[in-house]
Amino acid sequence: MSLDALMHGDIAGTPATVVLILLNLGVFVAMLMHGAGLWHSPNDVQLAWGAGFGPATKDGQWWRLGTALFLHFGLLHLSLNMWALWDGGRLVERLYGTARFVTLYFASGLSGNLVSLLAQGDHAVSGGASGAVFGVYGALLACLWIERQRVHPVEFRWLFGAAAIFAVANVIFGLLVQGIDNAAHLGGLFSGMVAGVALLPASPHPDERRRSASRIAAAVYALAVIALVVAIPPPSYRWREELQAREEIRRFLDDDRRIAERWQKILDEGKQGNATFDELAGQIDTDVTREYRESFEQLSALHLAPAAPSTPALDALKKYTQLRSAASQSLAEALRQKDPARIRAALEMAHRAPETAREPSSTRAAPAH
Repeated sequence: MSLDALMHGDIAGTPATVVLILLNLGVFVAMLMHGAGLWHSPNDVQLAWGAGFGPATKDGQWWRLGTALFLHFGLLHLSLNMWALWDGGRLVERLYGTARFVTLYFASGLSGNLVSLLAQGDHAVSGGASGAVFGVYGALLACLWIERQRVHPVEFRWLFGAAAIFAVANVIFGLLVQGIDNAAHLGGLFSGMVAGVALLPASPHPDERRRSASRIAAAVYALAVIALVVAIPPPSYRWREELQAREEIRRFLDDDRRIAERWQKILDEGKQGNATFDELAGQIDTDVTREYRESFEQLSALHLAPAAPSTPALDALKKYTQLRSAASQSLAEALRQKDPARIRAALEMAHRAPETAREPSSTRAAPAH
């Protein structure tokens, strides 16, 4: 078997490799047109396009295990993965055939993302084709080792050594550099090795040991995937609940601006003498106090886990609405009693509400809304 001939064969013999690269490039260009950065993409853009994220994936969005394979965080990330796929994918596709190669690619990528889901927990947003690419090189290593008797020794040493160095060097690099998803790399590499044995093309000479090895490898792969799925813990918070909370918080902030404007207008009417104290108190009860009470009930109806990013902000806003409601109620009572000291105290309570709401129960960093 001449590996050199396989490596330099006609490009028409590797349609899957070409299509996979074009798909990755196409998704990257589409993301650039919708808010992604050339060198780095924000996490919210990656999430919107289907990146892997524990709370979202484990909240029923399991399709992220697949879509994450086509998302890259920048041009360098994309270029390195596509170069490795072009360099190794063409040879592996010719060794295994297009159908087996596609199966290898996605089996490795999905398994790598499963391992990443376990290792990263609910803290990291992940994406990229590297798990699948590592699987391609894992399959290449498995195939070369099994077929070593049929390969020229020089070609074997050169290719097997190059593939092994690629895998080891990148794993070490992933250990040294923060932000690289080494779990997906290792998961994809070992999945590719096992799947590579399971999907070995039929030998021209009957070989029972080879067939037995393929059956055993297929069983090992299936059991490993089942074990990974069973080992996935529940999410520390539900992504749908987090998104609902963010939307409710945005809605409340809009309402709060409107209520604050109405409050100021009522106070201006009082200064101008356009309404009696009782009329001003009634307007505050209706347009301010009741609004804040309803806002508090709406915010309290949200059920967020303590680990959710919006939990500190939600707690602070609930405390804020209570303070503003109490201040407006106190102001209305002071107006009815025509008590200047209580009026000033109520206004000071309302003014200090944002600062007071952030004390001490709301010290954790909240996400930007």
